[in-house]
Formats: sequence, structure tokens, C-alpha cells
Amino acid sequence: MSEHTSTYKKPPPKWFIRFFTRINVWVYRLSGGRLMHKFAGREICLVKMKGARSGKAIFIPLMYVPYKQGVLLVASQGGAPHHPGWYFNILANPNIEVQVGNQRLNVIARQAASTEKESIWPICLEYYPPYADYQKVTHRDIPVFVCLPS
Repeated sequence: MSEHTSTYKKPPPKWFIRFFTRINVWVYRLSGGRLMHKFAGREICLVKMKGARSGKAIFIPLMYVPYKQGVLLVASQGGAPHHPGWYFNILANPNIEVQVGNQRLNVIARQAASTEKESIWPICLEYYPPYADYQKVTHRDIPVFVCLPS
């Protein structure tokens, strides 16, 4: 057995994730973030982004880390061996809208460089300690996006 054994569990089928995401987005938006606003005991936000390939507006519920006047978004995908799809959307189109509760904030997202990540990763771990486990089970360096008002 490899020294770096992954405990990553295969996610539910994509159709289920898409269906649940649509419900989550609809309820979150309708309730102004009062309902379906937590995952694993942590607050989630809605991120409105443009699809990298489609160019269409996409809403994704994501865990976030409060940071300065914006947020940090961690592309952990639970320690999956590959980046989440939204990672590529934000790289292609970094002007996004983040909705936390009923507050909407236009931000520019940029991937933290390795030296910057060294200083913000502890903030992410303090907010959600399982990120450390996710990093241990994947060979990729988990990206962190710094999202601050434009």
C-alpha cells in the first residue's frame, strides 16, 4: 500500500449533486440565506459566476472563510484528486458575486500564490479544520481564492 493512501470517498452521482445544488440555490435565494445556509456546521455562500465554457451565469453554494472585506474560497472538493469544476470557471472569469445571507458583494477572485497561501491557509484551517485532512489525502495543492471587493 502507498504511503499516501487516500480516504477520499467517491461523491454521489452527478445528477444527484446537480439536483440538490439547484434546490439549495433556489431555497437560499428565496429565503435570503436564512434556509439551507449551512454545510457541515459552517455557513455557506452562493457564488454567482460565469461558466468557463458556456459563458452562462452559474450559482454554486460553497463553504467560505470570512476574510477582510470579502471571503476565501477553498477548492478542496473534500480532498478529491482533481479541482472542482467551479475552480476553472473562476480562473476564466474572476469577477464574481458572493451572496452571504441577504448581502451580495461583487468581488474579484484571484488564486493565492504559494507564499500568500502560507499565511492564509492557517486562517482556513482555523475556520474549518477538516481542510487539513483534505490536503493530506490528495496529491494536488488545494487552491485558495482570495475574493475581495472590486
